[in-house]
Amino acid sequence: MMPEDIARTMTGKFEARPDGRQAVLPASTVQNHAAFLSRLPGGSLVCAWFGGTLEGKSDISIHAALLDPDAEAWGEAVRLTDDPDRSEQNPVIFVTPAGEILLFNTAQPAGNQDESRVFMRRLTLEGGRLAAAEARDTGLPPGTFVRAAPYVRDDGAWCLPLFRCNPRPGIRWTGAFDTAAVAVSMDDGESFEVVDIPGSEGAVHMTPVSLGGDEMIALYRRRQADFVHRSESHDGGRSWSAPAPTDVPNNNSSVNAVRLEGNVVAMVCNPVSAAQSDARRASLYDELEEKDGRPEAAEGCNPIWGVERAPLTLCLSGDGGRTFPVRYTIEESPGTCLTNNSLDGRNKELSYPVLLPRADGGLDIAYTLYRRAIRHVALDAETVAGLVAQVPDRRT
Repeated sequence: MMPEDIARTMTGKFEARPDGRQAVLPASTVQNHAAFLSRLPGGSLVCAWFGGTLEGKSDISIHAALLDPDAEAWGEAVRLTDDPDRSEQNPVIFVTPAGEILLFNTAQPAGNQDESRVFMRRLTLEGGRLAAAEARDTGLPPGTFVRAAPYVRDDGAWCLPLFRCNPRPGIRWTGAFDTAAVAVSMDDGESFEVVDIPGSEGAVHMTPVSLGGDEMIALYRRRQADFVHRSESHDGGRSWSAPAPTDVPNNNSSVNAVRLEGNVVAMVCNPVSAAQSDARRASLYDELEEKDGRPEAAEGCNPIWGVERAPLTLCLSGDGGRTFPVRYTIEESPGTCLTNNSLDGRNKELSYPVLLPRADGGLDIAYTLYRRAIRHVALDAETVAGLVAQVPDRRT
């Protein structure tokens, strides 16, 4: 499938597939990446992502579309942000306990993730369309990134998962010093305290999952492109163990996870590692015109870029995310990601997935389709139940 073929499918209309249905979301931008799903008060599904011409350029902004209950097609995309000087990335939509809708996103100059800021906006529904209020800087340290939804502790604290592209004076960002953390707010987002995850060098895109009571796990993407990593909390997300490897390979690309019925953890990812691939690129931003003459880090972890971002796979665990014996392919492709260009047909990645359980027992999954578009796959309840039934040893 070439970019022009994808463009013709970007209508938002659903088509059937054997395990449910799927649609490609409408978008006016030629590059679309990093989908995020959330259920809004009233039942509408919202998908947010970033779009523009090329990741890292200042025309990259946050966009979103709505799928109303029982609708047969997604609504038109709206742009929610427009910073003229920064690349706005990684949207996270959070419905607060009070019912407010908040948008968190990052904003960085060019490819300098170590200069990123995190902004927060209130969203409202006006005439069936999302509208964004003025942005507020969260005050989190430079180099802070978000990707996963916040969790709310039993004391009411908001806990926003972070990864920190820790700045090093005179050194160009490559991911070598990235770590994980949680931003904790006791005042409904007015201020945040950063709590670092121990031993998390190279572990990013922290995705927390509640296992019930005070038991939680978190799953992580790895800069080293080795394995998805996992940490534990036994106090409701107040403290976390150091991340340790699971049995699922990781390609230094995003993962996302939720808990299903029957003590099953579901994770969607690209289960491929650097050990399985010779594909490499210099960095994530090696195509930007803005050149950075600073040297790369000689220390830290060894980030690996360019490992294929496919297949897109749903992985199921019955032992609290330690192992994932059931693996179901959502979509296959070559996964080539040695370029971020979304118009010349060389990028074939199926990446940055997000998943959300439905009340009917199905699963909504959204992900990047060759960086040209966002695809939504709605797995039906029968398919999900059949996969869950295959999971052995369902315990925490």
